[in-house]
Amino acid sequence: MDFRKPFDHNYFIGYISQVFPDFVRVHFPSSVLLNKFIFSGEEFNAGLVGNYVTIEGENHGFLGKILELSLPEKERLVLNENDFQRKDFHPAGKIEILLSFDYFNVEKVNKGLSCYPNIGSKVFVCTSEFIQTYFKRFGLKEDSAANAPLFDFGKLTSDNTTSIEVAQQALFGRHCAIVGTTGGGKSWTLSKCLEETIRHNGKAILIDATGEYASFDGKEKIAESSIIGENNFFHYSNLSIEDIFVLLRPSGQVQAPKLLDAIKSLKILDVLRKNVDDDNIKQLESGSFSIKISDGNYEEIKVHNGIIKKSGEKKRPYNRIYRRFISVIEGDLADFDIRQLSDQITAECVWDNENLAWGGKQDTHLNNCISLILRANSLLHNQSFDKIFGMNKDKSDNNELIKNINKFIDSDDCLFRIGFESVGFDFQIREILANAIGKYLLMTSRSGKFKTKPLVLFIDEAHQYLNKYVKDEYFELTRLSAFDQIAKECRKYGLFLCLATQMPRDIPAGTLSQMGTFIVHRLINPYDKEAIENACSSASRNSLSFLPILGEGEAILMGVDFPMPVILKVNRPSIEPNSKTPQF
Repeated sequence: MDFRKPFDHNYFIGYISQVFPDFVRVHFPSSVLLNKFIFSGEEFNAGLVGNYVTIEGENHGFLGKILELSLPEKERLVLNENDFQRKDFHPAGKIEILLSFDYFNVEKVNKGLSCYPNIGSKVFVCTSEFIQTYFKRFGLKEDSAANAPLFDFGKLTSDNTTSIEVAQQALFGRHCAIVGTTGGGKSWTLSKCLEETIRHNGKAILIDATGEYASFDGKEKIAESSIIGENNFFHYSNLSIEDIFVLLRPSGQVQAPKLLDAIKSLKILDVLRKNVDDDNIKQLESGSFSIKISDGNYEEIKVHNGIIKKSGEKKRPYNRIYRRFISVIEGDLADFDIRQLSDQITAECVWDNENLAWGGKQDTHLNNCISLILRANSLLHNQSFDKIFGMNKDKSDNNELIKNINKFIDSDDCLFRIGFESVGFDFQIREILANAIGKYLLMTSRSGKFKTKPLVLFIDEAHQYLNKYVKDEYFELTRLSAFDQIAKECRKYGLFLCLATQMPRDIPAGTLSQMGTFIVHRLINPYDKEAIENACSSASRNSLSFLPILGEGEAILMGVDFPMPVILKVNRPSIEPNSKTPQF
């Protein structure tokens, strides 16, 4: 880029008259300089708040934005329509300095301001070519700038002829948050991000809370959608033991240990069934198992109606299998027959003494576990729960969600939509299901699966899933934290988050602070604005002051890889989400 072009005398409008740490004041020698003009085929109008300008310093150039325009008081007193047409006035303005650049390496942007323009420095209208070149390079290293995928994202609100292309690395490389009140254009922006990701053959998974992105289904490079509760299910055995605890909410004193014992027993039963060919394990006609203790010495683990019987039974064969298969039994996944859980909890309510066998039924523990058993029965006989977690289906079924996620990851498709429109709100199933999906992708990323082919996880209506706690009947809290962990540690593994929400105040502060890029549509609530201001270090008060007056589709783009915030209108997506408001 020719460093002289930003300071061509044909673009001159004024001189710096005052310099402050966060802004400068400019004196316009003549109001004529602020009139609209055309030069080299491009139309300019410097006399508008929000327009970009360049400032010529001694060793550095500066890019700024006009925040305020005014006339001196003595000229305002005599101002009338006829005078304004015939006489010359001398306006003044306030300019926010956004960034500085080196004269001999214009494309190198300096984050922060290490120097300031002098009084008397010249101010020029900024050309669209100049600002476009900067945006293409934001977030990129010099060795990767040439081949980096660029999103055709939007146009400047101050000049709708200036297109803004943003590097995909700058948008998602440090996680991204799309926020804004209802009707501000948040859904269109998310749709545009998905479109551009597909256009550049990227990988994306979308958790669609309401089904409004079903318009993507059937398009090229898009995998068949998984509608949870309709054509797909998330098999319960892919849940973690922690998820089972969250679903059943056991109290900490009696219910939690009994639930853990019941899960352990059912896991031992699953291990026995899978190892019936083992020389040390024999299955009897009754369904029970005979365990080899020593040569010629076998002891029985009694199985009755699909559960392990404990009352009055020996502990030794049970402990022998537990020690031998401890890595499987203490594994994190819920790989056991969950349909037998309530009966197994009942079977666990026995006296446990130091003898070689368990004692008889313990009525006190059973009474304390009644509410847990009722919750388990209610959950297991809930039809919607069965449809979502496939309790009566096989884990290897072609409609199982994790199987389809793995199929998508290994395919050439670019987008996989997971629809939550048929998932209810009872038992906090939505939050637990989304958290389980996040946890699986977290574990997959840690294995290095996404390092060569990064994956962006888009979460619509993110406030439904993040910062969620589950209470038990004694008001103890369990936090669902998979997405918080992804935000904090998965950037280096190639798994990136893009959160869309109308209530940023409901996103955990720790997660929001990890978002490197913000696309902020209209925000009115002061708590929402405060959440964004606290999370985004580059968000100046001058830029955030525009939030309440942004129009539909307009947004402030800012973040770690954007040395300056910019107000733009996001381009209309070719695949529009179904987010229209019903008409009365």
